[in-house]
Amino acid sequence: MLSAHLVADVRAAESALAATLPDGELMRRAAAGLANALAFVPAGEVVLMLIGPGDNGGDALCAAPHLLDRGVRVDLCLLDETRVHTEGLRQATAAGARVVAEPAGHLYAVDALFGIGARPGLVGRAAAWAGWLTHHRPWTLAVDVPSGVDVDGATIQGSHVAADATVTFGTFKNALLAGAPADVARSGGIDLPDLVDIGLAPHLPSPSLEAIEPDDGHLLLEMFRWLSDPTGHKYSRGVVGIAAGSEQYAGAAHLCVAGAQAGLAGMVRFVGSSALAARVVDRAPEVVAGHGRVQAWVVGPGGGDDAGEQLRAALADGVPVVVDATALQHLPGTLEAPALLTPHAGELAAMMGVSRADVEADPLGHVTEAAAMWQATVLLKGRRTLVASEGLPTRVNLSGSPWLGTAGSGDVLAGFAGSLLAAGAHPRDAGSLAAFLCGAASIRANRGGPVTALAVAMALPAVVAAFHDGVLADVRDWRD
Repeated sequence: MLSAHLVADVRAAESALAATLPDGELMRRAAAGLANALAFVPAGEVVLMLIGPGDNGGDALCAAPHLLDRGVRVDLCLLDETRVHTEGLRQATAAGARVVAEPAGHLYAVDALFGIGARPGLVGRAAAWAGWLTHHRPWTLAVDVPSGVDVDGATIQGSHVAADATVTFGTFKNALLAGAPADVARSGGIDLPDLVDIGLAPHLPSPSLEAIEPDDGHLLLEMFRWLSDPTGHKYSRGVVGIAAGSEQYAGAAHLCVAGAQAGLAGMVRFVGSSALAARVVDRAPEVVAGHGRVQAWVVGPGGGDDAGEQLRAALADGVPVVVDATALQHLPGTLEAPALLTPHAGELAAMMGVSRADVEADPLGHVTEAAAMWQATVLLKGRRTLVASEGLPTRVNLSGSPWLGTAGSGDVLAGFAGSLLAAGAHPRDAGSLAAFLCGAASIRANRGGPVTALAVAMALPAVVAAFHDGVLADVRDWRD
């Protein structure tokens, strides 16, 4: 699983590691990783390095001799000559780097202005250089994070560097995985920055963010131990109850049930009008219509006027509940049962009394606040879906395709997550696994083109099997 850490934790880990190493060794490791990230630049070309104060600029300066050794020329723009990393500048200029006053005509650039060491938003000369990068579009590599972004909060609050790629050290940072900064760290794509191992891992605390990866299939066996029990049966796998759909949105019932059937629960119960239940069972004969004992509920997808009553009944059962769509409008102030709330940005905005633009500008902050407000797990759907539970690292989803933004995909997600809850998963695990596997299913369903929500549901069993067997691939397809 990928992990990201807060700036203060990274700083503390760097200090602890540096105390065990010869002077300058930590920077030498970072500089070597940075130079490797620029290995594709041909000999004879010129790389412009925008050098700020502190270690971020020092990393780039110490990388310059590596580039010069293989015939790449280096120009240095110093943001503040009185605060530059002295030893790094000496090494760079001794190796042949040239100090220039301003960027001019460069095709390759390195953003080593501030990294994790600055407040959000660039000003003065740094902002002017960020503007030059945006206007002239040299290929740009950011050192650690694009300068000017809000590193911990994963927001953009002013002038910043937009990079084609980022090389980061020791661990990921929040701004590289979540929110708008993740887009400007890699030219709008969802591919991950290059992570250079400098030895921080033993000194890092629990992460602030986590992300499931394709080789994390062991999580299934850890969460669902009955998978290795040959004596298991449908009830030991769990029963999920679905209260979804309405006369106006009958399709939501079918899609939510399809998502639940693709999950790990042993049985699906459907509760709704007799006419809708008959239609659901006709299309999915394995489903049992009517009330009965369940280990988890899914309430709200495509719900009608009775969504509030259905939610109250589900919460009264005392079992975990997925609360989606219409049911989100009827949340009580206190949730007595474990809950997974699954809003999109507009729904979360309505729940919290803010604007959709507010949520979209600061998704990490709002999902964290919502999890604390309701003492529940909150899954905020979006390009990088976030799953927050108070006191635990927030999970960010990095799988999927733009084609997943289609009618009904949220219904499938809710049903699938409910099935995982019924099978025994913690709400945070159920939500993050559901987001990850539904994203992967959107790619398998129809590579490179449009998909339907039903096609995603149909692709889920094969994706779950591939994830379980450790052979899942191609989980990201976010194209500019």
